[in-house]
Amino acid sequence: QVQLVESGGGLVQPGGSLKLSCEAPGDILDGYAIGWFRQAPGSGREGVSCISGSDDYTFYMDSVKGRFTMSRDNDKRTAHLQMDSLGPDDTADYYCAAQYKGSCRPWEFWGQGTQVAVSS
Repeated sequence: QVQLVESGGGLVQPGGSLKLSCEAPGDILDGYAIGWFRQAPGSGREGVSCISGSDDYTFYMDSVKGRFTMSRDNDKRTAHLQMDSLGPDDTADYYCAAQYKGSCRPWEFWGQGTQVAVSS
């Protein structure tokens, strides 16, 4: 069982940036596909981005392309989602997910989420 912990959420003004992190305490995420999802109030969950376990495939939903960037730390313990040029439509709870040797679906492990609020 892999426990995922998200961090980095908060309140930011429109146009601002946040960097979310997804860590698996006690585990290494080497070889794991990592996905980021979000769920806004009153809306369903949507897939924001993902990177495959072999790092040879990445996906970004259309509305975040050019603004959001996924990365992994060199020690493979933490994955990040850099979010730039944030707007009110990016307000949501953000979740990371992981799947060993995955190709961005399905997802076996989920974090508890971190809140992102974009407001002036």
